[in-house]
Amino acid sequence: MGIFDKEIDITRNIKIIEWLKSELLTDIASLFKALVNGMKEEVHESISDTLANIILISYLLGRRLGLSYNSVEMKIENKIKLGLVENHDVEKYYGDLSELARHMNSSRARK
Repeated sequence: MGIFDKEIDITRNIKIIEWLKSELLTDIASLFKALVNGMKEEVHESISDTLANIILISYLLGRRLGLSYNSVEMKIENKIKLGLVENHDVEKYYGDLSELARHMNSSRARK
């Protein structure tokens, strides 16, 4: 690969990173708009779709920034464990972190 090809690849990577960042901001704005409307049944699907986009874009952005998908997942798992140890409010009042940990473990067990 010549110097010119490397420059094109770097430029392409920067453009993709900028595009992913703008998509992330757009989806976050869409999420906030949907939340203003409340959790009505017709909005529920939109919020689910938007959250899926945010997660997907986060993985892709991490990849373009040199992180592996596995390292991102490990960070998520570590944050869940820390929240459990520190008895974060979302865990204390709702048990969400325990439920998420079980979900992630069962998803891995199926693979």
